[in-house]
Amino acid sequence: MSQQVITPELCEWITEQSRAGHASESILAAMLGSGWDEAIARQALARTLGQSATLTAPPGATPGLPEPELTRFAPLIDAGDRQVKVLMALRQPRVIVFGDLLSDEECDGIVELAGKRLARSETVATGSEGSEVNAARTSDGMFFERCETELICKIESRLATLLRWPLDHGEGLQVLRYSPGAEYQPHYDYFDPGHVSTPSILKRGGQRVATLVMYLNTPTAGGSTIFPDIGLDVAPVKGNAVFFSYDRPHPSTQTLHGGSPVLEGEKWVATKWLRQGVFT
Repeated sequence: MSQQVITPELCEWITEQSRAGHASESILAAMLGSGWDEAIARQALARTLGQSATLTAPPGATPGLPEPELTRFAPLIDAGDRQVKVLMALRQPRVIVFGDLLSDEECDGIVELAGKRLARSETVATGSEGSEVNAARTSDGMFFERCETELICKIESRLATLLRWPLDHGEGLQVLRYSPGAEYQPHYDYFDPGHVSTPSILKRGGQRVATLVMYLNTPTAGGSTIFPDIGLDVAPVKGNAVFFSYDRPHPSTQTLHGGSPVLEGEKWVATKWLRQGVFT
C-alpha cells in the first residue's frame, strides 16, 4: 500500500460527513472499509474534529491518560503550589509546552544534588535483559528515588497535581547532563512489547504512558527536544518543560523524539516518566 497522507481534501470530506450527521465511529468505519490504516484514520478524525471526535479506544490503548486541566485553555494552570504557564498545546499527538514549571532556585537545586552522582547514561539492552551504554545516547545521568529529598518531593507533588496522575504512578526523576556535542537520537519512551526485557519491566508498574522533560538550564546553542514525525522543535529554556503522552506502545502515537546535539554550553534536564500503575 502506498503511503497514506492526511490531506486537506480528506479533512474536508470528514467535515462534510460530520455535518451530514454521521457519527465519528461511522466515519472511521467508512475509512477503514476504504483501506485506510486505522492509526492514520484516527489521527485524521482527531485533527479534523478535535474534541468532538468521540471514538472508542483502539486495541491495546490505555484508558485514561495523564492530562492537565485545559478545558478552558486558561493561560495559567494551578499546580498546587505554583501557577504554570501553558505556552503551546497540540492535540494529536498530545504535546504540551509549559512555562515556569520550575523556579530558577529549584532548577539550580536539582543540578547541585544530581551533579555529584552522574554516570554515563544507559538504555535498555538491545538483545538481552538489563541496560547498556548506547552510542545513540551521549549524556551523563542519574536517578533520584521518588521523594528522595524535600525538594524532589515538592516537585513530584506539583507534577502529580498538574498532570492529574498519582504520584506513585511515576518513576523517580532522572537528571541528564549533555556536554557540547552530546545528543539523544530519536527514540520512543514506551517499552517495546517484543523486547525480551519488557515483561519483567512491566511488572513494576505497567507501561509508560507519558513523559515530562523539564529544562534545568538554557544552553547557549542547540539542545532542542525534537519530534521528527510532526516537525516540532522545543527550545530548552530554564524552568520550562515539554509533556507528551502515548496511549499504546506503537509508532502510530507519533511520539518519536530526541535531544538534538548541544552546540555550545551544557544542557541539563530532569525527566519524569509516568506509568499505568503503581511504580515499585
